Amino acid sequence: MPHRIAVLALDDFSTLDLGIPGHVFRVAEPPADYEVLTCSPGGEPVRCRTGYSVVPDHDLSLLATADTVVVPGIHGGSPLRDGTLREDVREALRATPARLMSICTGAFVLAAAGLLDGRPATTHWRNAERFARLFPAVKLNPDVLFVDDGDVLTSAGVVSGIDLCLHVIRSDHGSAVANRTARRCVAAPYRPGGQAQFIERPIPAPGAEGTAPARAWALARLAEPITVADLAARAGMSPRTLTRRFREETGHSPAKWLTQQRVDHARHLLEATDLPVDEVARHSGLGTAASLRQHLHAALGVAPTAYRSTFRAGAPAPAR
Repeated sequence: MPHRIAVLALDDFSTLDLGIPGHVFRVAEPPADYEVLTCSPGGEPVRCRTGYSVVPDHDLSLLATADTVVVPGIHGGSPLRDGTLREDVREALRATPARLMSICTGAFVLAAAGLLDGRPATTHWRNAERFARLFPAVKLNPDVLFVDDGDVLTSAGVVSGIDLCLHVIRSDHGSAVANRTARRCVAAPYRPGGQAQFIERPIPAPGAEGTAPARAWALARLAEPITVADLAARAGMSPRTLTRRFREETGHSPAKWLTQQRVDHARHLLEATDLPVDEVARHSGLGTAASLRQHLHAALGVAPTAYRSTFRAGAPAPAR
């Protein structure tokens, strides 16, 4: 039997969010077999803010037969306004045995149904403050692209819904299927980093010296020891000023940014070379194989050998 995915459309739905599951899951090749259906309260038309309505083929009873339920983002309504949800939608979501997913502000709907209390979750960074105020019992992490908490998964704004769908396909059927799906969608199989890289930040004042030259200098010598004082000297700033400017321009402290670059370089070496893990650690500036394992697991949740076997060009996908 196909894996049934029910997409719950509500008024003020995000147009792209509503279409993402239907496209990504439907183009996944065998052994993936997803059936994507759309429903609304009462099967009634639902309207978006760009001047049209959609008429789903199903009502809320679809949720009871689904294996996965996806809640697209919304641009208005009571979940965003005051954290409440119409009773029929709340009851249908709470009664379904399905795996639950949300895209962007769809997390407000799951939270309003009481399904995220005590659990980690994310949503669009612009709505994070409102979400935290309305749902203090949820362990909100606004810095990531998506959160996988087993049977409940949430994603950040819009395009991160594609990241989450590919992640689910990878979890269900392995990396080979997910990577082929990503190619058909002309999307990255995996995007490093989190929402922090997309958050609007103050533009440096005209004529001010930025940290870009110091960052370029550091990227050329990741294998070497690099301190904040070294970066500050390259930028012609005090360490305190450099740290402040780093946060303004990258969203990270110098140390966190440097670690992220080293992990990204280690990922490249694991994918593109036959270097032993300890050599990858040395060339990327992470020191030892143990340090590389620790940092890669913290960033991606996998060991270096598992990452290499999954993402190395031409390598077979690991058995599930």
